Amino acid sequence: MKRFFFLVSIIIIVSCSDDNNINSETTQTQDQNATLDFSNILDIDFSSLFNYNDKYIPVYITKDNTPAGNPITNEAATLGRVLFYDKNLSVNNTIACASCHKQELAFGDNNSVSSGVDGVTGRHSMRLINIRFSNENRFFWDERANSLEAQTTMPIPDHIEMGFSGENGDLNFNDLITKLENTSYYPDLFNFAFGSEEISEFRIQNALSQFIRSIQSFDSKYDDGRLLANNDAQPFTNFTAQENQGKQLFLQPANFNNQGVRISGGIGCVGCHQAPEFDIDPNTLNNGIIGTASGIGTDFTNTRSPSLRDVVKIDGTANGQFMHIGVSSNLITVLNHYDVINTNGNPNLDPRLRPNGIGQQLNMTQTEKDAVIAFLNTLAGANVYTDEKWSDPFIN
Repeated sequence: MKRFFFLVSIIIIVSCSDDNNINSETTQTQDQNATLDFSNILDIDFSSLFNYNDKYIPVYITKDNTPAGNPITNEAATLGRVLFYDKNLSVNNTIACASCHKQELAFGDNNSVSSGVDGVTGRHSMRLINIRFSNENRFFWDERANSLEAQTTMPIPDHIEMGFSGENGDLNFNDLITKLENTSYYPDLFNFAFGSEEISEFRIQNALSQFIRSIQSFDSKYDDGRLLANNDAQPFTNFTAQENQGKQLFLQPANFNNQGVRISGGIGCVGCHQAPEFDIDPNTLNNGIIGTASGIGTDFTNTRSPSLRDVVKIDGTANGQFMHIGVSSNLITVLNHYDVINTNGNPNLDPRLRPNGIGQQLNMTQTEKDAVIAFLNTLAGANVYTDEKWSDPFIN
């Protein structure tokens, strides 16, 4: 019996010791966070971080491409926010990720093609909305990045975009690492996010992708209606008749005759832009826009697009230009393109746009076009444009 009480006493002592260690570590972490003070540079309260990793996601949203090896944490996403807005990531301190992905435009760009440190880039910058909630894990219009993590740093060594190319007299990526190591706030921020001051491309990728995946928009009129409906096809009780008509046209496939002319049905947008996330189908091929930013030659390689959520604001104002070369900021231009598809000898044209091998002719009426535009307006949220957690943290 004495031996039993002795063992119990030992267990209790060890348990209390472990609890004290845990409490000590927690207090130490809190103290460490509290001592991070870059208030002359960054408007961030490190002792009370914004919530990036546990936000509301509607029950009907089932896609999530967050990799197991890079879950969103508040600490790393906070570092990602700083990196996203920091012009130090460009060779001449003039361009940040946020220069081409602007919060007030749903993280899109209002330039037809985006500007870099050495001129204009070859394509328009995509909006960064709900990237986490997509089946497509490849990025850029031509899908040359195999993951969001890989995509985040590919603009940095581009000679035109951010300039750390290591070519033609440019500094290289290792020079950027050295630059960040000698920037007052980064060693502490990397330690804060990852547990050591080591700065590497891998860690930059993880932090940036965590921040970008946290950018979400689920407070639209569409979301209000979808919560009350059993499925997307059901009329939404909060929609106008025009908005419900536009939704039906968007969701319902078209029926074509042998000449590729629509004879009944909807216009089948959902075949490539999948509800309720409105992300791009990974199997989608080129959409028939084959121009280049320079206006010279053709480009058949563009097969991706951003989510259609927040393609416009609630009032219908476009969040920048559309398509990979920024052809227009007017949705009617987009609908007119899909209304009559010219195959143009395009070897990569998506087969859904050429029924029976012929470019589709939807022959939409003006009433139908207006209805589809009214529906697309319902995909606009409000919070994403103003939420401080996604805003510029630098004190100007």
